[in-house]
Amino acid sequence: MNDISWDFYRTFLEVLRTGSLSAAARELGLTQPTVGRHIDALEQAVGQQLFTRSQQGLLPTEQATALQPYAENLSSTTAAMQRLASGEFGSIKGAVRIGASDVVGVEVLPAILATLQDEHPGLEIELSLSDTVEDLLNREVDIAVRMMSPAQEALVARHIGEIPLGLFADRRYLEKHGYPTEAGDLLHHRLIGFDRRTAYIRIMVERFRTVAPQFPRLEDIRWAYRADSNIAQLAAIRAGVGIGICQVGIARRDPNLVRILPDVLDLQLETWVAMHENLKSSPRWRVTFDALVKGLLEYVRDARR
Repeated sequence: MNDISWDFYRTFLEVLRTGSLSAAARELGLTQPTVGRHIDALEQAVGQQLFTRSQQGLLPTEQATALQPYAENLSSTTAAMQRLASGEFGSIKGAVRIGASDVVGVEVLPAILATLQDEHPGLEIELSLSDTVEDLLNREVDIAVRMMSPAQEALVARHIGEIPLGLFADRRYLEKHGYPTEAGDLLHHRLIGFDRRTAYIRIMVERFRTVAPQFPRLEDIRWAYRADSNIAQLAAIRAGVGIGICQVGIARRDPNLVRILPDVLDLQLETWVAMHENLKSSPRWRVTFDALVKGLLEYVRDARR
């Protein structure tokens, strides 16, 4: 077991993700026979069958499912080691992996990171965009922009403040369908929301009910447009699909977006920047952390004016 190559685990994870040897081979830049040999060798090493063939492709066995989290931890550790090795000790260069929600990563961070890389051209930025909370302790990312207080210990965290959210619609939509003047009018409009309730969305729904008691019950709303991505919802608002929730700071950049019923919905999104405490003494991570804090503080301050 101690002699199992990391390449075998990497191949194993790709076969799990894609469901076939040929698809995994394309993703890894290997031949299909090589991928097959990796899986055979791993099965021999662990003494268990890891996949069964079916009409849907390769299906993981119970043993493969049990092995998966350990292989994923190994993958995260290997990636972190590669990022660490990519820089020179004491220098501000090399890879830094940042985790953030899709809308923050697309709409807010690029300007902050462009300035950072102008000042430190040796930095290589990797963005991991997801609304799931990635693990900083296992180094899935080096630094995370989070919309909730970090619960893990051994982290360096900075509270940025509260990003204001509001209801917005494009002028073209409002010209066609009218301007809501009270909360009940929203029941007669096309509303944009999430297509499934993740743990984070459930938390936000509870906060929503507290801060917006006048808002129609979410269960009574006919959501005309659903997407599991904040950036997809923002695109729908900009396209005139309907009314949706948007960060005030982002909406202000677009003169065609109009805020709807600010007295009905004034939701605040707690924001934090966090990283593992072991990284605070490394120049490239410290500089990146400080740049994110500075840029996001300015973004929040501008949004609240």
